Amino acid sequence: MIGSIDEVVIDCAQPAVLAAFWAEVLGGEPVGRDESWWYVLPPGWTQLSFQKVPEPKRVKNRLHLDVRVQDIQAATAQAEVLGARRVGEVHRDRAGSFQVLLDPEGNEWCVVKPA
Repeated sequence: MIGSIDEVVIDCAQPAVLAAFWAEVLGGEPVGRDESWWYVLPPGWTQLSFQKVPEPKRVKNRLHLDVRVQDIQAATAQAEVLGARRVGEVHRDRAGSFQVLLDPEGNEWCVVKPA
């Protein structure tokens, strides 16, 4: 073993906006170190940080968050009120169901309900 996860960092244009969004999704409070670095510490999980970068997002994320929920439709509607955008329809298979969403900067994430 080399080490353990200290935090997950998301590159973005507006760290304060994303920290506030993800605090509403996962819990915790958005905290700003300065205008270019914000974070949230969701209950029961590692720190999720937002680092300002000059370049915009251009392609699909290679890493995304899956957020476990009890009701996909209700969670999707709540996320949309916060500024998320729905991508396609709910996917269902033997492992469960999930809805792909985009956060306010277009980063992919999913609300999931395991089978």
